[in-house]
Amino acid sequence: MKHTHLLLGVLAVCFLLSCYGGPSGGPPASPAVNMALNAPKDFANKDAATQNDEGVGHLQQGHWAASAEYFQKAIAAAPNLAEAHFNLGLALDEMGKHPEATEEFKKAKELAPSNPKISENDIVKKHLGM
Repeated sequence: MKHTHLLLGVLAVCFLLSCYGGPSGGPPASPAVNMALNAPKDFANKDAATQNDEGVGHLQQGHWAASAEYFQKAIAAAPNLAEAHFNLGLALDEMGKHPEATEEFKKAKELAPSNPKISENDIVKKHLGM
């Protein structure tokens, strides 16, 4: 009987961890939270860089819609900021907006073809059929 209670307790903890993503609570982390890119330190448009980096913070917390808004503001301020396009693609992908994510990934790769964090990213490759 004692072992049955212990087994039930262990199963309950395993169930809770699987549902709530671990000891910290919340949903399980998406791989996208570790892929977001900050703006280059020397990027000339500081407003765009700040908007992008604020979006990264939200993306890392799983706030997809909030992060997308910051990335869109960064792109409006500096359409050539590849990292913002890439990050917006990540957020859109997480929100299930796959055609829009594909367009952002295309733009990011076009702007930074030699950046392996963009061009070699598995999510980007999936969207671009690589």
